[in-house]
Amino acid sequence: MIQLRKFKQLVAFTLLGLLTSWIVSCSTSNVGTGTKQATSGAATIEFWTMQLQPQFTDYFKSLIANFELQNPGIKINWVDVPWAAMENKILTAVSAKTPPDVVNLNPDFASQLAGRNAWLDLDAKVPNDVRSSYLPNIWESCTLNGKSFGIPWYLTTRLTIYNTDLLKQAGINKPPATYAELAQAAQQIKDKTGKYAFFVTFVPQDSGEVLESFVQMGVTLIDAQGKAAFNSAPGKAAFQYWVDLYKKGLLPKEALTQGHRHAIDLYQSGETAFLASGPEFLKTIANNAPKIAQASGIAPQLTGDTGKKNVAVMNMVIPRDSKQLDASVKFALFVTNDENQLAFAKAANVLPSTIKALSDSYFKDVPANASTVEKARVITAQQLQQAEILTPTLKDSNKLQKAVYENLQAAMLGQKTVDKAVEDAAQEWNSTKS
Repeated sequence: MIQLRKFKQLVAFTLLGLLTSWIVSCSTSNVGTGTKQATSGAATIEFWTMQLQPQFTDYFKSLIANFELQNPGIKINWVDVPWAAMENKILTAVSAKTPPDVVNLNPDFASQLAGRNAWLDLDAKVPNDVRSSYLPNIWESCTLNGKSFGIPWYLTTRLTIYNTDLLKQAGINKPPATYAELAQAAQQIKDKTGKYAFFVTFVPQDSGEVLESFVQMGVTLIDAQGKAAFNSAPGKAAFQYWVDLYKKGLLPKEALTQGHRHAIDLYQSGETAFLASGPEFLKTIANNAPKIAQASGIAPQLTGDTGKKNVAVMNMVIPRDSKQLDASVKFALFVTNDENQLAFAKAANVLPSTIKALSDSYFKDVPANASTVEKARVITAQQLQQAEILTPTLKDSNKLQKAVYENLQAAMLGQKTVDKAVEDAAQEWNSTKS
């Protein structure tokens, strides 16, 4: 899996999929769009991924070579884009009508451009029997207004990674399974050890974990008309939950200013007891903090009364202005077919989005002396049965998160009551729809 030092590379977040909201990049440099024609008259497909080099260079070279062998009239030009630069670069390329042909994005950001009609409508291009090979709830995450804009690729679901030493010091026998249990554990850990139970970010443009927690707690975020539906009893209770944790001193103050990467730093340094993360981080923790890794256990991800679990999806989209639409669809389906998804899932320690690949024994059976990483793979695969994209696919999903997080912060700092914060957040979101 991807190995990092001090997490200065953001590729781990690509594979983790924790950021259901994209980090806004200030980069203005351009990736060369290359040529759409190859020597000998073959069509050239320009394929963009997000910071998968050099860890997966060999995998993609082999995959591309196999595709070109099977499709001699098509050549693939692979361009790997830094994670933090992708949003700006794809926006620039699409606006200039010089886009790549196949792009690796996620549904959250891709849906924003789908709302601007940037992507090819795949319903007429992907046969029903091919579409049915993907997990239905995951395919649904790549639709907007009833139209399919993306082809699912790889998936991740969160785990609760926990420090057994800190739990023992606090007198806690098992990790919390729900947010209600987490609040109790947070108080007990603070009282007994002086440390925090966990870190979660309220920075508007960072992780969507808090917004997802609302849905897990039973909150309906928007109604059928796209208007705010969280100005409700469950919505106010969810606001109150996070405000109470902060005001009681059970969340680090930098939760208002630091992004999710800080959660990993705190866990690795032994300052927090829990980390909501993907199984691929277990190897990274082992490299960066072996003593913490040795004391780490794993449990299913936290949820609310609904029992809903998060899944993060990476997908393939095809810009409408591609000059090679049919060839692009063929390549995107090749990258995401059963065989190639299973191979990539094994290489990257992620989960596949096709039914057949997920049914492989690799995701079900582990030896009696299995490592924590192997056990994590089975837990996360099992979670897909209850997993879904928790936040709605919206053209302006970043604005919804911004309205909620900024008003949550105001309530945490005592600048607004919870009722006022909920009301203002709803009004701010609704103003974007008028």
